[in-house]
Amino acid sequence: MDKAISRIELAFFQHEKILVYGDYDVDGTTAVATVYAFLRKLYSNIEFYIPHRYREGYGISMQGIEYARDNDFGLVIALDCGIKSIEHISAAKEWGIDFIICDHHLPDAILPPAVAILNPKQADCPYPYKELSGCGIGYKLISAFAQKRGLPASEANKFLDLVATSIAADIVPMTGENRILAFHGLIKVNEDPLPGIKALITLSALKEKLTISNLVFVIAPRVNAAGRMDDARKAVNLFIENDVEKAAAIAAVLHADNFDRKEIDSTITQEAIVLLQNDADIAKRKSTVLYQAHWHKGVVGIVASRLIDKYYYRPTIILTQSNDKVAGSARSVMGFNVYEAIHQCKDLLENYGGHFYAAGMTLKTENVKAFQERFEEVVSKTIRPDQLVPEIVIDSEIHFSDITPAFFNILKQFEPLGPENLRPVFLARNLLDNGYSKIVKEEHIKFSVKQGKYGPTMSGIGFYMAEKFPVIASKKPFDIVFSLDENEWNGQTSLQLKVIDVRPGSN
Repeated sequence: MDKAISRIELAFFQHEKILVYGDYDVDGTTAVATVYAFLRKLYSNIEFYIPHRYREGYGISMQGIEYARDNDFGLVIALDCGIKSIEHISAAKEWGIDFIICDHHLPDAILPPAVAILNPKQADCPYPYKELSGCGIGYKLISAFAQKRGLPASEANKFLDLVATSIAADIVPMTGENRILAFHGLIKVNEDPLPGIKALITLSALKEKLTISNLVFVIAPRVNAAGRMDDARKAVNLFIENDVEKAAAIAAVLHADNFDRKEIDSTITQEAIVLLQNDADIAKRKSTVLYQAHWHKGVVGIVASRLIDKYYYRPTIILTQSNDKVAGSARSVMGFNVYEAIHQCKDLLENYGGHFYAAGMTLKTENVKAFQERFEEVVSKTIRPDQLVPEIVIDSEIHFSDITPAFFNILKQFEPLGPENLRPVFLARNLLDNGYSKIVKEEHIKFSVKQGKYGPTMSGIGFYMAEKFPVIASKKPFDIVFSLDENEWNGQTSLQLKVIDVRPGSN
């Protein structure tokens, strides 16, 4: 950190041009907006750069390095990327461009020749918390810079709503420092959001207090849509815009991008299902790797997740053509390290990177078939049979009579919730339909159920569970797995069940 701060101060002193560089996803764009907006108040000779998803791919691109060279940038601050970009950062160094890397991805044994690397996952890093998001590390950088300059902590903390958004969207553990940053970030989101975040909240028509779940399912998709459908610079421009009307106009574009994204990913998912249904060998496999040149690169990760959730529960990679290469996204199942499996196929790949449960890669078109076979071979050898069966982890069995406002208030103290600090999941047995349960919008179930013949009654919602309705309508006892939620209607707040699964009664 000392090296990073000193190098930025040197750039200020020498009037060097600074380029803030970051990936096109939520973590990358929030990180760039945070560092760029903070430094821009102190120093005017600064720009930001987001690689184009389709022309450049993720991470540090040669096009980005050449942009820095051709426009006389002396310092690049790389956020949420760079830890594996040895070749490109070496080229930059030869051209007299220094790099500060702020990344949270797992480093290799050999590190890029940067003047400073902020990554708590480095082998020799004593930083006590290892799971910060990319934006979280960017926030640490500006916090340290504010401290060095004698600026109030509020100058860095004004970006905590962006930090919370990155923590939620990047699926990092909701433990330790992340939980603290998310807690204070949610206060900022709800009480004093940046104009861009406020514009997205307004467009989503959310009325209730925002939670981590809202950030994941409402805010993050609209931010991600910018890079998926077009150019992620729009997302950064939204976050750094201080004019409310201009922010609203940019947010409207992202909102429209997200609508287009939904239609495209639905179409591709259906095409993928047809491919799988027409494959006689599909049932024998332990992995899914599908390739179609015309699929939209921006949604392949979403399609991989949908296939796992709804159709074939196994490690899944969706590939498509991107310029003269094939690019794809991988998603995994509980407990299986998909990044490590891809790593074992690295001789067939041009580039790759990612996490335990999600990764991306590029390869030559002629290597697709060999990659499909190798990935299947690696997964078959390393995955356990139980990892191919979807699992619901239940925290406790509970009786409806125990579900009180006081009990729910205790549960709320566990918030913010997320990976490694998940929302508690409960099992209730011996339930009966009250006669008011129904299918809504052809896909979802609105529950009204009681426990035992004369027991307490609860209402709830089960999204995309319409095929389970015969179990409820059978007039026989059934069991449900659920989490607890609050429902606001006409100014009244009540507890409701968010149903995860239903089965015929086990008693």
